[in-house]
Amino acid sequence: MYICLMPVSVNVVYGTLKNLVNKDQLGFVTVDEFNRFAQVAQLRIYNRLFDQLKDGSRLERAGFGQGRDKSKFKQVTEDLAVFAKSSTVPKASGVFPKPDDMSRIISVATAGDVLFGQTTRVPVEICYDEEKIERILGSTLNAPSEAFPVALVTGDIEVFPENIRKIKIRYYKIPQSFETDGTTRSSDPPTFGVQPGTENYNASASKDFELPEHYTMDLVQEMASLIGVNLRDQAVIAFAEKEQMDRKTEQSF
Repeated sequence: MYICLMPVSVNVVYGTLKNLVNKDQLGFVTVDEFNRFAQVAQLRIYNRLFDQLKDGSRLERAGFGQGRDKSKFKQVTEDLAVFAKSSTVPKASGVFPKPDDMSRIISVATAGDVLFGQTTRVPVEICYDEEKIERILGSTLNAPSEAFPVALVTGDIEVFPENIRKIKIRYYKIPQSFETDGTTRSSDPPTFGVQPGTENYNASASKDFELPEHYTMDLVQEMASLIGVNLRDQAVIAFAEKEQMDRKTEQSF
């Protein structure tokens, strides 16, 4: 059963950073900079989830997994589920192009049909090694067939046997880019040190992060680190480093 997770509120992250950076009315971060920092911060956390997934998988295989709701592997899998997508891709110029927003492949299958309530879709074995695929193609015992197809994943996706014309890809998509709205209003109060008459943050026109809500502080920490370096604000950098150390200590128990 899929669990719907609430996303991190961009307004909460923005407000927290504004209070941190602008506490002495000395900070200055435009909406455009916030958008760029937000995208980098979300991508950093997103990429770390795959490392945590590997660690959780190793613990499970070694018999050290905590099981059920405390399983690290289960928790990270659920968090990554918000980025999972599927796409049916037709063959073009002899290959299957990857979806533009694809980050990592989960699985590949032939598109198939539905006959008498049963799908004819067939799982496709995934291969990333060109030398290995050459050995498979040259084998008299394990050569790919319509019942046991194989895909070589490089810049594009090649599927063997070559008479397969359409595949279904399940994958993790790249987190969305940010277009948090900034408007110019002469009556607005200063925001992130921006004076009236210049770019100001429009909360009602902004969209939330895609990461689940419990990553709010992770995003604040990542963005505080980026903003602190950008502003050369040692107080902000120190806050980010302290929060990161605290989080690591919490996760070690």
